[in-house]
Amino acid sequence: MRNKYGAIYHDLADKIIHHIYPVGSYLPSETQLSELYGTSRETIRKALSELLTNGFIQKIRGKGSVVLNLQRFNFPVSGITSYKELNKSLNMHSQTKVLCIEDRHVPVEKFDYQTTHELAATYVERLRTIENDPIVLDHDYILKTVVPHISEEVAADSLYAYFEGKLGLNISYATKTITVEHPTVEETKLLALSADQDVVVIRSRTYLEDTTLFQFTESVHRSDKFNFVDFAQRQKIN
Repeated sequence: MRNKYGAIYHDLADKIIHHIYPVGSYLPSETQLSELYGTSRETIRKALSELLTNGFIQKIRGKGSVVLNLQRFNFPVSGITSYKELNKSLNMHSQTKVLCIEDRHVPVEKFDYQTTHELAATYVERLRTIENDPIVLDHDYILKTVVPHISEEVAADSLYAYFEGKLGLNISYATKTITVEHPTVEETKLLALSADQDVVVIRSRTYLEDTTLFQFTESVHRSDKFNFVDFAQRQKIN
């Protein structure tokens, strides 16, 4: 079932991205889509729900699903999602360029982390682009005590696919801080920013299931390319 509605989701997302369904237009009805894809309305609803979650459409009562402007991608703040997974779910068709892999110590002051000794890590710097347009600059520090070596091939594909699929690591949780900052000279150049354009920086510390800290990440996002979204539930404070 997941493969079925997932395939429909990706097909509809592609058609929205390539303006087969232009901004402001309505998708075919659930009944029409069911006939078009030869599946049940329940499967169509699941595909539409995923389009809604990822910012492709908005449902209008009595009218249907209207196509939204995709100048920005919705970036989930809660949860831990790899860039490769995000790229697939949002149909961004993004590419990754590895700029640097080398041994470094973690600049712990950047991540508000208190320690009495230097943390040896593999530093990975990657630039994410869409149609040669730079959108994200990632700085990753992976502790050598957990992952001794990372190849350029792994960095160009997905660190998490390697950590979980090849090394069998159980990634569990992360702490994150999100700030709006003025970019460095290097960031301005790599992200093709204007002189007065700020960036959104997400700094995180990621832990394994046994609470072992193994990764520090600094992701620098172009603020004109992403919306940062979260899911919140009401909690009363007595």
